[in-house]
Amino acid sequence: MMRMADKGKNPVYALQCLLKGLAMLPRKELRKYLLIPLLINVLLYSTVLVLGYYYMSDLIQQFIPGWLSWLEWILWPLFFVSFLITGFFTFTILANLIAAPFYSHLSARVAELLSGDSIDVVEQSWPKVLLAEIKRAGYLLSRMLPLLILFIIPVVNVVAPIVWALFGAWSMALEFMAYPLENRGLLFSEQKALLKEVRIAGLSFGGLTVLGLSLPIFNLIVSPAAVIGATVYIYTLAEQQEQ
Repeated sequence: MMRMADKGKNPVYALQCLLKGLAMLPRKELRKYLLIPLLINVLLYSTVLVLGYYYMSDLIQQFIPGWLSWLEWILWPLFFVSFLITGFFTFTILANLIAAPFYSHLSARVAELLSGDSIDVVEQSWPKVLLAEIKRAGYLLSRMLPLLILFIIPVVNVVAPIVWALFGAWSMALEFMAYPLENRGLLFSEQKALLKEVRIAGLSFGGLTVLGLSLPIFNLIVSPAAVIGATVYIYTLAEQQEQ
């Protein structure tokens, strides 16, 4: 089983890899791998936001009497905050599920740029990649729902935001590290075991990714940047381990 170099446990190095992913986005060698995932993100976020705005307006008109119209100043900010909180997680998983095959190719191309030569990639069929994404989504959703209950339990709900933030960071680490690891032939269970060896670094990577995904407009480029950053992280550490 593949193991990570000790440097992989350094959370600062993980953050540096993510920032390098952002820096590599403009490279012309990657443009064709970025277009479709970017369009998927734009289409998905725009559709959800427009539909959410439409139904929110409808609910306000139906259930808020005219003399309470001032509540709109409270309800609209709550709507957008809720959209950002749920959007970075739910919509990111859905967008990545659709874009998974394209992100796999993006990760492989980044690895080639890092090596300066063609590399051996374990080719995964489209159905197999999608199945892996469905399993990952099931793993995340099965833990997300119980965690949401913490917010309505007295006393416990005080620590719920902290637990949720840690879970979000871990989820994003699992989500984006999967692409370079799948290209090396690692299955989901092996991916989890590997990332547990560098849990703190993974949480740092995922935490900064979550922060980026919560920022409007900027979140459209965070996913491909995270794929690139994860590839840089996995490639450099795996190479060091092999030397």
